[in-house]
Amino acid sequence: MSDPIDVILDRYRAQPGPLLQVLHAIQAELGYIPEQAVPQIAAGLNLSRAEVHGVISFYHYFRRTPPGRYVVQVCRAEACQSMHSEQLIAHIRNRLQIDFHETTPDGAFSLEPVYCLGNCACSPAMMIDGELYGRVSPASFDAVVAARERKS
Repeated sequence: MSDPIDVILDRYRAQPGPLLQVLHAIQAELGYIPEQAVPQIAAGLNLSRAEVHGVISFYHYFRRTPPGRYVVQVCRAEACQSMHSEQLIAHIRNRLQIDFHETTPDGAFSLEPVYCLGNCACSPAMMIDGELYGRVSPASFDAVVAARERKS
């Protein structure tokens, strides 16, 4: 069986400036970019480890640890802020007992910030595993999380 990172490197290596495509593909395949993949990516693309690490750490989108079963993304853009997303975020942090870029100890939920989900008319917005929610309140957040907890 082929190493998925080698397969991804082979797929994108010939394209100009393939690092971001490679990182996106690895995260799509594995759910995150493992630290031990950095030297492999660097060697495969003829880059330094520092260059690869620099890109991973610069973009908040890339995860360096496995995500929870459910990834909660909360919009932090201006429209959502104007509709009190900061209070919602405080509630979510308290409810899940984690901060952004963290995962609950049971591995159920990860919390990630996003800077616009394109649902500005229905602010504040969040997305959980590709499912978009608008006009999210603390109560509606709790209901969505409770439904997912029952599934787990």
